[in-house]
Amino acid sequence: MKVDDNLNHEVYMKIAIEEAHKALAIDEVPIGAVLVHHGEIIGRGFNTRESEQNPIHHAEMKAIQAASEHLGSWRLEECTLYVTLEPCVMCSGAIVMSRIPIVVYGAHDEKGGCSGSLMNLLNQPEFNHRATVISGICHEECSNLLKDFFRNLRQKKLLEKRNKLNSGLF
Repeated sequence: MKVDDNLNHEVYMKIAIEEAHKALAIDEVPIGAVLVHHGEIIGRGFNTRESEQNPIHHAEMKAIQAASEHLGSWRLEECTLYVTLEPCVMCSGAIVMSRIPIVVYGAHDEKGGCSGSLMNLLNQPEFNHRATVISGICHEECSNLLKDFFRNLRQKKLLEKRNKLNSGLF
């Protein structure tokens, strides 16, 4: 990896962070993703699992679908995926099946990450495809976005509970 590759990784991760802010704006877990093909963004996505009540509407899945439609192919062999949070088991499976060769993520997911934290599905020798994983790009910004979201969510739930107690509804 060349030094200016890190600069490009940061540029594209910042765009994935913009996608995460779209999720945040609709009270979704702020996760964003972009898929890049030869320097062009061909797929974008942000988490809409809650608002659409669909378990597969993760940022990565939406970006992969958009990129496949753009290229007219399920094979995304010359693409790089940028995502603000380490991909889960479902998204890691989709990455392997779509042949994405490089995955760059920001925040680690110690409870559900399948690209290095809990396990590394992207680098299993038993699969016919593996991906290079680059982690920690814009880590602090990606991590803080998630921490702030969940802190605010807990505070909101606590306030709602207090309001119910005070109104005698609980």
